[in-house]
Amino acid sequence: MSWNAAIFPGQGAQLVGMGQDVAERCPVAAETFAQADSILGFELSRLCFEGPAERLNATDVQQPAIFTTSVALYRAAADAGTFGRETFAAMGGLSLGEYTALHLAGALSFRDALRVVYERGRLMQQACAQNPSGMVSLMGVDEERALALCERVSPQGLLQPANFNCPGQIVVSGEKAACAAALELAEEFDARAIPLDVAGAFHSELMRPAAEGLRPVLEDCTINQPRVRVIANVDAEYHANPAAIRSALYRQVFNPVRWQACVERLIADGCTAFWEVGPNRVLTGLMRKIDRRMQITNVSKLSSLEQAEARPGGFS
Repeated sequence: MSWNAAIFPGQGAQLVGMGQDVAERCPVAAETFAQADSILGFELSRLCFEGPAERLNATDVQQPAIFTTSVALYRAAADAGTFGRETFAAMGGLSLGEYTALHLAGALSFRDALRVVYERGRLMQQACAQNPSGMVSLMGVDEERALALCERVSPQGLLQPANFNCPGQIVVSGEKAACAAALELAEEFDARAIPLDVAGAFHSELMRPAAEGLRPVLEDCTINQPRVRVIANVDAEYHANPAAIRSALYRQVFNPVRWQACVERLIADGCTAFWEVGPNRVLTGLMRKIDRRMQITNVSKLSSLEQAEARPGGFS
């Protein structure tokens, strides 16, 4: 039996115009954006639909923007009958996308999830401003060589693995000087290094102040047991209970995202049909590199939503 898993993108998937076509045609999607505008107190919808890109790309905006767009697309698919209550055996999301999964699995209300995501983005942006830092994508390396490179540049500053995205792609995160040194030395480790256009060293120890700021926000939220299994980025295990969810989301801010391990766990547990719901096609591309045998359907705009058709496929 083929089981379905819904997966949701994280920061970096944003693009100006996202969600606009669905909001114009699907009342439930339009209401989702209107609800977000009301909760946040500013026109998030306008930034999603019209930009400018510079503001949409800011960490404190793109996180709630991607979350809201992903939820709007999912609700539109559910309203159209594409997704039903028994469609998905499990859910997951890359970094920020984990919040989308937890909301749609019933663990967090839309209001609480959006509020936490906004604060998370604001706190991470603040941490970036306080400590100039960056991220580098290493291509063609395994974890052992990535760690060795981080150790080699340690005299220049902190550098550590931040994203284990797919085979042969590991993103490292750290102080500016250490990132620059990694770019220079990557060839010695048989790696190709690409600097990323990000605000700072996400998913590293430099984000611990942001995690500490997020802790009381998480404590203030009502968190329920998910109705659908949701896999955690920090350890590729399913969230067990509300206390475990709070702990995992706190740790996720300064620990690496083990996305490849999450997908491999879902596959090992019987999921063979994946649905990426949210702007862009980032997770679809990663899936091709993790396991090309898996079926993956991308739902990122109105045309893909109209073509999509899902059938029940949950854990028995």
